[in-house]
Amino acid sequence: MADPFLTKDPSLEDIDDIDWTSEDEREIEDIPAVQAAAAKIEASSSSVDPCSKLIQHFVGMGFSRELVEKAIEQNGEDSESILETLLTLSVLETSPSEQPYSSCPQEEPCVNGYDSSSGYDENILDDFSDGGSWSDDDVENMVSLSPKERTLLSLTKMGYLAEEASMAMERCGPKATIEELTDFMCAAQMARSEATYWEEEDIKPKIKNLSGENGKQKRKMCAYDMYRKKKQKGIFNEDVETIRLPKPMVGFGVPTEICPEFQGRTLPEQAIGPPYFYYENVALAPKGVWDTISRFLYDVEPEFVDSKYFCAAARKRGYIHNLPVENRFPLLPIPPRTIHEALPLTKKWWPSWDTRTKLNCLQTAIGSARLSDRIRKAVEAYDGEPPLRVQKYVLDECRKWNLVWVGRNKVAPLEPDEVEMLLGFPKNHTRGGGISRTDRYKSLGNSFQVDTVAYHLSVLKDLFPNGMNVLSLFSGIGGAEVALHRLGIRLKTVVSVEKSEVNRNIVRSWWEQTNQTGTLIDFDDVQQLNGDRIEQLIDSVGGFDLVIGGSPCNNLAGSNRVSRDGLEGKESALFYDYIRILDLVKCIMSRYQ
Repeated sequence: MADPFLTKDPSLEDIDDIDWTSEDEREIEDIPAVQAAAAKIEASSSSVDPCSKLIQHFVGMGFSRELVEKAIEQNGEDSESILETLLTLSVLETSPSEQPYSSCPQEEPCVNGYDSSSGYDENILDDFSDGGSWSDDDVENMVSLSPKERTLLSLTKMGYLAEEASMAMERCGPKATIEELTDFMCAAQMARSEATYWEEEDIKPKIKNLSGENGKQKRKMCAYDMYRKKKQKGIFNEDVETIRLPKPMVGFGVPTEICPEFQGRTLPEQAIGPPYFYYENVALAPKGVWDTISRFLYDVEPEFVDSKYFCAAARKRGYIHNLPVENRFPLLPIPPRTIHEALPLTKKWWPSWDTRTKLNCLQTAIGSARLSDRIRKAVEAYDGEPPLRVQKYVLDECRKWNLVWVGRNKVAPLEPDEVEMLLGFPKNHTRGGGISRTDRYKSLGNSFQVDTVAYHLSVLKDLFPNGMNVLSLFSGIGGAEVALHRLGIRLKTVVSVEKSEVNRNIVRSWWEQTNQTGTLIDFDDVQQLNGDRIEQLIDSVGGFDLVIGGSPCNNLAGSNRVSRDGLEGKESALFYDYIRILDLVKCIMSRYQ
């Protein structure tokens, strides 16, 4: 009988033709959600030090005294770790001894046939206890669990609170995958951390008139409100998706691949500049989102590109722009396009059974030290190559967290400077000024891939030999500015709009370190740019040559299962401020022609 961990889930056959290659863009395995586990879990109001009180506390929650003592022995007086261990032990103790499984005809992994080396395998071998090394008995214990129990155990041992995990499993529904559940919880944490940016009583973007002449505060309807009204009248129907992601995801061509012959494109008349515009967001957005984005951006066809064709990491993004698409050229030197080319020191330690050549999408978070230690113990438990089921577990975790081999049986997450290199930024771009490692990972995970964007923007070099004035919305850490600078395009004036002070400091530091001769003007809120302010800026700089940016993807990305509300989500609705500002720039500049 085949190993049950290597059995293919037939419910996944209908997604075989989708090119999933990154953590926030791939569905792995259908696992039923669990609701009953939430009833066991109550948040502890305070931490109690004495062991006797801890025992009394957890016994009162319904756990046996024997289990509580065992959990305290393993975790000391850490209440959170004790609770996770208790849930794990309870699941193992109450699980059925046998579980029926389908089998494969051969003792070989059954996979969905994804063609990308950077993609995930479809099945995940659930996480095990933090302590101790693995053995075949550990794996067999996991086999005996029901799908619901394995899911809860996996999530709690990945470091999530059991209460959080149970809520995620309830909210995501019966067909939620492990990936969706972890994405749900990560997105919830991110949403909470940024919630203060919005007023609770009014989360819709509004246009502010900053001039306030004669005490008149003019209230204008923003594009978001227009969209809502049109949608209610049935003008927009997002239930019908006409834009589908291409495979391979090479847009109108990439310099490093033999691409299908591109026949060119014709822009709608209203899309023709000035100014040029360039808009970016995640490719795998909810159904109908890219139809709406295209509709608002003058019905321009999106260009979907995966950055794995430009570097050693995947990054699937959609771009809508009115730039020429002929005579593009890449940044030189061409960046390394495989893991071993980008990180040559890893090659010595890379096991033959780890067949990855590309990294997955670089995220805002990294794998923990505990996970690295578990993987080391798992591999060291065997003299030669570990069995296929352990190899599969290790590869799933390495792909999920972009772990690389740094020593014998040792994996580690990427360092910030390695992420900078993979994304095309100069070394130490995000370092200094009191910026924490956590902030560096977060800022980089939300940025452009510079080489990809620079390839699209390369056509501007001959069009603006004396330099450009750029309006950079949602600037992040300055991916657009870095791309233009690396192309050799002088930045005469950059008006940068970015709400994160950390990111604004990074851009300011880069501007100074690269001895830019132009002027950098920054704002912290796109809603500060009303008609009067934009007209003042255009009068001052003489007009904008490029309006570039990518509005927040919080409510669009596959990593957000809490509030993946599309363009109606409170963060991603800022897209309507992008088109509002672009329309104002086009309107005001047309009067100067």
